[in-house]
Amino acid sequence: MKVIRKIIEINDEKCDGCGNCVPACAEGAIRIVDGKARVLADKYCDGLGACLGDCPQGALRMVEREADEFDEKAVHEMLKQQRSAKKPEGYTCPSAAVKSFPMAAQGLSGKKGKPASGGPSCLGHWPVQIRLVPAGAPFLKGADLIIAADCVPVAYPSFHKDFLDGRAVMIGCPKFDDAQGTIEKLAQIFHGSGINSITCVTMEVPCCSGLPMIIQKALDKAGIDIPLEETVISSQGEILS
Repeated sequence: MKVIRKIIEINDEKCDGCGNCVPACAEGAIRIVDGKARVLADKYCDGLGACLGDCPQGALRMVEREADEFDEKAVHEMLKQQRSAKKPEGYTCPSAAVKSFPMAAQGLSGKKGKPASGGPSCLGHWPVQIRLVPAGAPFLKGADLIIAADCVPVAYPSFHKDFLDGRAVMIGCPKFDDAQGTIEKLAQIFHGSGINSITCVTMEVPCCSGLPMIIQKALDKAGIDIPLEETVISSQGEILS
């Protein structure tokens, strides 16, 4: 049923696809589609405007127009489907098979075999993508955890030596990954793994600014206080802060 009510409007010209508004919407009404924020459907937007203050470009505003009524039941069903989406029974993604590399914990010395150019790998486990890491993965227990935007290891040449040595790592993209799904996954990890510390490493580009906020929302959801440090890398591979 159409009614006149308040609802979010997104300006395509101002939106740079940073994704900050996505985790700010508890109803999951906003997604990044083709590099721009979009309201999935009017019925998912409650019109309260919790997302307004999270847009650095001012691309979001509240308007009053004819729209479908807010459907709380539809929102719960959508979020439930996202959380419970499963592969066929018995299916295991080969990329998600948990592996540990004990020798990697020794960092830059004491490793057997021929090291790669630039020094040996400090990676101590697999997988590394946030979406693939099981919440109960043994390498997360009591870990000092690096959560990095997936462009960081490409831009920063000493990522292994300066960040990864002796730490667990997860990578993802705050622009293209499902922000709400990432919050849920991280909250599960933070609640049950006894993480010792978190270092968030992002790029200087606007879309990366959503990652620390996603982590903080996950901490809030888990009800856990874990020390969080943030580092920003320039597009030319320099530490900015």
